[in-house]
Amino acid sequence: MTDQPCIAIDAMGGDEGLAVMLAGVASARRRLAAQYDGLNFLLVGDETAIRAGLESHPNLSAHSEIVHAPELVGPNEKPSQAIRRAKVTSMGVTIDLVKKGRAHAAVSSGNTGALMAMAKLSLRTLPGIDRPALAAPLPTLGDNDVVMLDLGANTECDARNLVQFAVMGAAYARIIFELDRPRVALLNIGSEDQKGTDEIRAAATELRAATHLPLAFTGFVEGDKLARGNHDVIVCDGFAGNIALKTAEGTARFVGDLLKRAFTSSIRSKVGFLISRPATQLLRDHLDPNNHNGAIFLGLKGIVVKSHGSANELGVATAIANAVKLVRADLTRRIAEDLGLDHRPAPTPTAVIDTGVGV
Repeated sequence: MTDQPCIAIDAMGGDEGLAVMLAGVASARRRLAAQYDGLNFLLVGDETAIRAGLESHPNLSAHSEIVHAPELVGPNEKPSQAIRRAKVTSMGVTIDLVKKGRAHAAVSSGNTGALMAMAKLSLRTLPGIDRPALAAPLPTLGDNDVVMLDLGANTECDARNLVQFAVMGAAYARIIFELDRPRVALLNIGSEDQKGTDEIRAAATELRAATHLPLAFTGFVEGDKLARGNHDVIVCDGFAGNIALKTAEGTARFVGDLLKRAFTSSIRSKVGFLISRPATQLLRDHLDPNNHNGAIFLGLKGIVVKSHGSANELGVATAIANAVKLVRADLTRRIAEDLGLDHRPAPTPTAVIDTGVGV
């Protein structure tokens, strides 16, 4: 893969607006400059607004090109409606830049359903992959996070889907955690072999027999052990995965709010807060979703990273850094190799960016 990654950014997507997206891109550029001096960006959206926003980030301008898209996808817009407007929306144009080979990866903080539908229709799935899956790293007590998929792209899955998710999730974990054989488990209502649906048990049987795959299948895991750090990849259907994700996020906010209430309840507790501040800050950083931001649609013929809609500057930068790492590791090729597929790499992006911004 090229040493000069080019990332297409949906600059108009996300709850926090253009200013936060540009600040996140600039932050990612500073963070990655030592490794990728030639890192470039295609900023997609309203040309006038983006050009004005770049005045606050002069160092980013020399490494960016503006690609005009007059419209944006609304947060509540139906995927079917968004697809019909794909050619004029910042989200649709961003994905199309990957399809045409002008960018190595796309990053958007916009409508998840619309992004999934557009990406699947435009980029298509890899040969042998029935459905793409949404995967993201979640914090744990272990040495690294845990990759969880599917997080909402497929509400119903059969055993074949779950096995494919396991292979794709393992390839992803091998890259971001630098592991040889990631530990993979299936989310279930119990750890015993007889527990769970027919689909889950059938997937487990197939994974146990697939000793040739570059992963270590560890069996079933229950929801209360997701964050223990005993697994590197946890596989489930999108219905259960989305509920588990939202529950984990809500629990993290609950713990944070509870600590805040406890530490402000009296003078003594306020003094205790000052003494324990380093520890509580460590906890806050560990649970902050912006430090783990950047879900990816695995199984597509291209890299599409979904940043959380409410991500701040740090969160956007984290998602972009994740995209760059996956580009450099050639994630799509590695998934194809793990599945024994015949995969042709995407064309090398042709965008050459020297100075200034253009259309």
